[in-house]
Amino acid sequence: MATVELTFSALPAHVRTARLVATAIARRTGVEESVLDEVRLAVGEACSRAVEAHRLHCPGEPIRIELSDDLGRFEVTVTDSAPSDELEHDRGMLRIDDPLGQLPDTLMSGFGIAVIAGLADDVQVYPSPKGMRIRMSWPAAPNGLPRI
Repeated sequence: MATVELTFSALPAHVRTARLVATAIARRTGVEESVLDEVRLAVGEACSRAVEAHRLHCPGEPIRIELSDDLGRFEVTVTDSAPSDELEHDRGMLRIDDPLGQLPDTLMSGFGIAVIAGLADDVQVYPSPKGMRIRMSWPAAPNGLPRI
């Protein structure tokens, strides 16, 4: 399957659409039915975090999602363009430095990232001064064929 790309404006109402699209594509790529709720919740958490970051820093910039299946994996990457100078990064893992408590709660302590990590089979977080990219993946059937 080719990669499906979706961009949306930083509105909370669009998070639901992103979850629905991700769930539909996950189902089509052969992700087990019992895992679809985890896909929906993880994508919703990543998109909600991105919407909040954009609303604070760059409300006019779109949020980008890439959905693909490759080698028996369903992969979702949520990318935002919100500047993250406050964030430190080390080997792709998120650490938050907020001694004065100025960051919003959803960004503080990486709680949203921890939720995503508990829902996805594999998670990688790439913060940078130009935004954050969260890549999540789950097992899928090869070639999008349903598992038996």
